[in-house]
Amino acid sequence: MNVQTSRSGGSFEVLSPWADVDPVALRGITPRPKDLAGRKIGLFSNGKRAAALTLTAVEARLKEKVPSAETSWYTSTKVNTPEILTEGKARFEAWVKGVDAVVLSVAD
Repeated sequence: MNVQTSRSGGSFEVLSPWADVDPVALRGITPRPKDLAGRKIGLFSNGKRAAALTLTAVEARLKEKVPSAETSWYTSTKVNTPEILTEGKARFEAWVKGVDAVVLSVAD
């Protein structure tokens, strides 16, 4: 698309942000458990300073409301980096397989 400007009388090209991409079938997130009783809940900290504090509060509240729920902590190998792109990938994948649901804290 070519756009005329009023001040300079010149024009500039505007590019569309849309691109042609290979179609990928959409899929939803994993269904959430209906009940947390007796489940193992993963607490994932991205390693930022408030993440552990936030998850500690979530853990305390969870244990208050669902005493039979168990928790399992995981802290990122590197801050602000997807864990599957780090040397912690295998450890992370094993941890994920061992939990029923995850609470993620990305906190500063």
